[in-house]
Amino acid sequence: MPRLGLAVVLAAPLLLAGCMEATLSPTTDAALTPRDRQLLAHAPYAEAQIPEQFQRHIVEYSRQEQPGTIVVDTDARFLYYVLPDRKAVRYGVAVGEEAQAFHGVATVGKMAEWPDWVPTAEIQARLGPYPKRVAGGPANPLGARAIYLYEGNRDSLYRIHGTNQPEYIGQAISSGCIRMTNQDVADLYSRVQLGSTVVVLPPGQSVASSATNAFARGI
Repeated sequence: MPRLGLAVVLAAPLLLAGCMEATLSPTTDAALTPRDRQLLAHAPYAEAQIPEQFQRHIVEYSRQEQPGTIVVDTDARFLYYVLPDRKAVRYGVAVGEEAQAFHGVATVGKMAEWPDWVPTAEIQARLGPYPKRVAGGPANPLGARAIYLYEGNRDSLYRIHGTNQPEYIGQAISSGCIRMTNQDVADLYSRVQLGSTVVVLPPGQSVASSATNAFARGI
């Protein structure tokens, strides 16, 4: 390979890193309701120190999804809400362990604030025993909001939701669902609409690799 070509290839990750530079989004709690503030003020868990890369950011976005789409990068532990003008809001998430994780294309079929949690039979067998229904609240594993992923008219049983264990943001530990801090899921919930598309990338695919491929193609 000519030296100039090699230099361009070697420089590509650095250029992409510059293009993908993120800006911390103002961490206002404008999406929180008075009820949210009351419940979160008495949350039965310690406030977690979320690493900066998993805090809410506005980033450049190189993939082709339409504004309003949710894209979950399971490898990187990021969720993107696509904005106009090739931007996105990027949130840190906890994702399911590989053997239990959902991936594919779904739609937002239902949304709920402070939802009750009904453990599935599989969850009861593997992690229980739990009550048949856990009332919504800060101790509930679904947290402040739940966004229900549907495949066609069928509930996939996977959710994007809050958490009562914010210390796990940035890890793969959950039983397949996509967890966010309660503040972040409230922010996302305020942006999302019923029927919105949700793309959950499988292991081995990432938004960063899409940016690399776009650069290589000269897009």
